[in-house]
Amino acid sequence: MPNVVAYVAVILIGTLVTLVANVPARKISLRIGYTAQPDERKVHQVVTPYGGGAAMLVGFSIALLCAMAIPPLRAIILSSHEMLGVLLATGVIFVVGVLDDFREMSAPAKVAGQILAASLLYFSGCTMYQLKLPFAGFVVLGPSILPLITAAWVFALSNAVNLIDGLDGLAGGIVAIASGTLCVYGLRLEHDGLLPANNVGPLIAALTCGICLGFLRDNFHPAKLFMGDAGALMLGLLMSASTMVIGGRTPPASGVTFFFFAPLLIPVFILGVPLIDAVWAFVRRTASGQGFHTPDKNHIHHRLMRLGHGHRRTVVILWLWTALLCGFVLLPLFDTHANVFIPLGVALLLIGLFTWFSPLLNRFYVKREAATRVRESTHH
Repeated sequence: MPNVVAYVAVILIGTLVTLVANVPARKISLRIGYTAQPDERKVHQVVTPYGGGAAMLVGFSIALLCAMAIPPLRAIILSSHEMLGVLLATGVIFVVGVLDDFREMSAPAKVAGQILAASLLYFSGCTMYQLKLPFAGFVVLGPSILPLITAAWVFALSNAVNLIDGLDGLAGGIVAIASGTLCVYGLRLEHDGLLPANNVGPLIAALTCGICLGFLRDNFHPAKLFMGDAGALMLGLLMSASTMVIGGRTPPASGVTFFFFAPLLIPVFILGVPLIDAVWAFVRRTASGQGFHTPDKNHIHHRLMRLGHGHRRTVVILWLWTALLCGFVLLPLFDTHANVFIPLGVALLLIGLFTWFSPLLNRFYVKREAATRVRESTHH
């Protein structure tokens, strides 16, 4: 039986430490000029300090240190070098993000930093061991392909979180919901004997959830503190680490839930909002001949705001979408009868997303608003 109280304690410690660390992080960032300057492609209109990433790193490190004092968690941490690899990789990608915040790095340099962080995860053993693909069966990953898959996974999730970090509280809230879900999912698998008790995935997810919750108080609109690329890349790396060691180590004989047919679909669901946004950004920018890292204002949250939703409402809507997607992951785990509804639910979600964010629908709204203004001007 996993010690749920220990994981709750880790979440609370991470929350409280990050909450306290926000204050000096904000003051130091303002003093050294580590700030986000308003421009035409950003939503915020005032100079805002970037120190949220540093506050979360402090929260993560101290919460991890406190976890060492809790016997069941101490046994998990000392059972392998994985948590050490996570801590080192987190530090590396944080430095990459800080450099990018201060002075925008070239895309190759940024990718190189992410690959270095992914390499630390791989060499510490914090990676997936196997893939279970629908209709393709169970595939054990060999040493020749595993480093590439680890790097690709870290790159995908890090950039997905970074891209969605465009509104106050958006990325932090989404990752808090997603990582909390992943922690519950992993602990449930341990309870059912489908993951070993020393799997570090639930602990990484609990730490990630805690630091996000502590950061949100000062990041919700109007934000006093931003996480910057340092925080966004760090959260993406932590999510990639926890998903790899949970989703990439599910035993081949398990068939309790729909997601056991392809465990790596779990992060696709719980991080559905940022991943959809990242894929759409890649397609959009590639089609227009731009580089993937070229910023624009056509992300999901920008589209919602153009539809008339305010800043806070847009963030809450996307939080709710994330919570709904996470519900699809957790419900079948606690009620196997819910499996039959998963494909139908996915289809409904995809139809809803297409209807809501379709460019054709956006053009319809623009034309309707223009026609309304013409009628009003004629009337007056």
